[in-house]
Amino acid sequence: MPSAIAVSGLRKSFGDKVVLDGIDLEVPAGTTFALLGPNGSGKTTTVQILSTLIGASGGTASIAGHDLATEPQAVRGAIGVTGQFSAVDNLLTGEENLILMAALHHLDRAEGRRRTAELLDRFDLVDAAKRLASTYSGGMRRRLDLAMTLIGRPRVIFLDEPTTGLDPRSRRLMWQIVRELVAGGVTIFLTTQQLEEADELADRIAVLDGGKVVAAGTPDELKRGLPGGHVRLMFQEKSDLDAAVRAVEHGSPDDEALTLDVPSDDGVRALRDLLDRLDKAGIEVAGLDVRTPDLEDVFYKLTEKEAAR
Repeated sequence: MPSAIAVSGLRKSFGDKVVLDGIDLEVPAGTTFALLGPNGSGKTTTVQILSTLIGASGGTASIAGHDLATEPQAVRGAIGVTGQFSAVDNLLTGEENLILMAALHHLDRAEGRRRTAELLDRFDLVDAAKRLASTYSGGMRRRLDLAMTLIGRPRVIFLDEPTTGLDPRSRRLMWQIVRELVAGGVTIFLTTQQLEEADELADRIAVLDGGKVVAAGTPDELKRGLPGGHVRLMFQEKSDLDAAVRAVEHGSPDDEALTLDVPSDDGVRALRDLLDRLDKAGIEVAGLDVRTPDLEDVFYKLTEKEAAR
């Protein structure tokens, strides 16, 4: 796939403070890319640079085939930005917000109204089109905000915390909208603190910490690269737990909860062997839970060194 975003050696300093220390990123067109990192890691600065809001101190970047340094106007014409805080004007109706955005994109009156009607329908806002945006729920405002971003048909969209403050139903609806955009060929650059969101949506993820990319890959690649999977065995009787401790190597028992955590490589064969061993020893297992590393584990493992400083 061609790259929608290509970044090489990107650096940014504010005085003596180094915020980005030579990061490299590549995002194929028509995919979702998530940039994760703790507060202060440089996520917002990265988006501000790539969306032409601030300049870089060094390195190169291209967006939708346009050089960021020499073709900033072309970059602006190819991107859309939906920030964490809504750009919706509360004093206008939903329809008026979209018509205003169409005018800012220099669409003629007829095309602006046609595009507005199309987006109101696409984002399920037709019934609320004539209402003031101040009366919209959080989920409606986020949908309107994203619709306003799409007025200019951007090829690359930067989404900063797109579901912050939304209820679970509204969050799922936003996820579905993002998937539909990507299916239509749009590239999504997502920054989020919600690791479940990155796991659900991202084709690839980069973890930023201390101004550097400390890991990158698909969600599954990042999770597979982290040790820590285990099987939690649950027992009804303390005697069964004690017998299991003697039968299983490297287990970590909890006498109060009557559980035993056994390290596992997440393989079916290893799980079958474990249960067979317990069965042959006549040990009754009341239940089990297979625990594999998730993105939260990956995030904390990769960023714990910086947090400890």
